[in-house]
Amino acid sequence: MKIAGIVVEYNPLHHGHIHHYNETKQVTQADAVIAIMSGNFLQRGEPAIVDKWTRTEMALHMGVDLVLELPVAYATHSAQWFAYGAIASLHATGVVNELVFGMESDELEVMKKIAQLLSEKEDQLKSLLADKLATGMSYPAAFSHAAACLGETGSLGNPDHINSILTQPNNSLALHYLMALYQLDSPIVPRSILRKHAAYHDAKPSHDHIASATAIRKMLLEGGANEVAAFVPDYTMDLLIREIQAGHCPMTWEHFANDLWHELILSSPNELQQYQEIAEGLEYRILSSISKVTEPSVEKLLTLLKTKRYTHTKLQRALLHILLRHSKRDFSQHSLQAGPHYLRVLGFNEQGRTILKRMKKTATAPVVTRAAGIQHPFLQMDIKATAIYYNAMKNRSTTNILRDFNQPPIMF
Repeated sequence: MKIAGIVVEYNPLHHGHIHHYNETKQVTQADAVIAIMSGNFLQRGEPAIVDKWTRTEMALHMGVDLVLELPVAYATHSAQWFAYGAIASLHATGVVNELVFGMESDELEVMKKIAQLLSEKEDQLKSLLADKLATGMSYPAAFSHAAACLGETGSLGNPDHINSILTQPNNSLALHYLMALYQLDSPIVPRSILRKHAAYHDAKPSHDHIASATAIRKMLLEGGANEVAAFVPDYTMDLLIREIQAGHCPMTWEHFANDLWHELILSSPNELQQYQEIAEGLEYRILSSISKVTEPSVEKLLTLLKTKRYTHTKLQRALLHILLRHSKRDFSQHSLQAGPHYLRVLGFNEQGRTILKRMKKTATAPVVTRAAGIQHPFLQMDIKATAIYYNAMKNRSTTNILRDFNQPPIMF
């Protein structure tokens, strides 16, 4: 059986994702597709607009055969560790043959050479990156410039061209996928497809039926479910309406404002400094800024905090780590490099059931179908993140807050 792997958030699942899925099946001629999906909190440092179980249902409706959860320790991290956690999970299944991801440009071979060079010259990359960050650059800009400089020394071509490739968000993430494959010495073959019609950050749709997830979330928040009908499949619409009527959607940062303020009020600068991505005096900037906000509002706080150095995304992730109490100790390089340690099953169909039986023989990490099935710090983070997510809902219940303990995988 030939199996393709994809890395997704589906926040929410839309027609662009269907294109990705269909192209994955076509370019790989795979018999099945495994998706590694972020849980209730995402890489840009924000809550998913609808919970992971509903997004799993969307994926299974589309045709994905097996959905595995990317642990929150990776799902809410920088692109480097987000990609590493996802690829390490696919690698650990022992059954995935090919990886398919979207890119803004058709330059996979160039990207593979850059990934190999950066992996081999990791120390030089870190040094160049530190130099660029010291000039006040944001991390994404500093990384692309550092990579371009190394690329020039490695005879990979014009550094301006390399920099222009890597400043595109999907290209940048693709590079980290390729670096992870190289670092893991994985036999998984990478393939890319071109992103169509909507750019990653587009706030408004520019096509009749395809819009970015960013634009869809904006329309959903401002106009309700009917506003997004043209841009999502019927099953996504049905599931969104179901969750809206239940008071579980759409979830935004503002649902967590009171919980975040609670943490900030009780924390000293030294305590905040222990959390992941809090450094260089950011703890003082955060505490001084909360007194300038007239009411607990995460967006208003982010506006006050934002600088050239601190991007909106980086600040969101920093605040999220405070909310979830993610300490730097928990996120040490050693612990992250060791990989996910388990494969959490969120859902599967009949084909996925066959894959799971095969994984019992091939997987290098335990396959978990219930949270009580294994004890690991990363899994405990997942359980707590789920509880915090459901506790912030308009209609909350103890059943949902403790859902990770009782919810079996969704079966189609």
